[in-house]
Amino acid sequence: MPSRPIHQILADRPFVCVPADMPVSAVTRLMNAQERSAALIVEHGVLTGIFTERDATFRVLAAGLDPETTTVGAVMTHNPQTLTEDRPFGHALHLMYENGVRHVPVVDASKRPLGVVTARDALALDALDFGAELVRREEITVIL
Repeated sequence: MPSRPIHQILADRPFVCVPADMPVSAVTRLMNAQERSAALIVEHGVLTGIFTERDATFRVLAAGLDPETTTVGAVMTHNPQTLTEDRPFGHALHLMYENGVRHVPVVDASKRPLGVVTARDALALDALDFGAELVRREEITVIL
């Protein structure tokens, strides 16, 4: 699992990409509609930041800011650490652990966003392995 390249994890999965001047309320509605926990912030197609559901909770709501008037650029994480799609997923997990984050943007050589890998992706891979193990055990039970 950790050796799988990130491009296999992304597998053409949609992601939210917005400009920095968009209101937090509009960004969170997009995130909700696409069932995503983060939005990548771009300027001229280049990644400049990331905004997550935790940012919405702690940097906007808990801080008493108005999500209708606060722009995502004012509360995003600027210049997040990124990965390229050829890196192994284990590298993404290491970055998440070392930096205490749950999302790592994936970019090309020009810093254009290609997607986001999340801590949840690790759970999905573990679930696949778990499912395969259950099938294997059922097959053994039938044989015995």
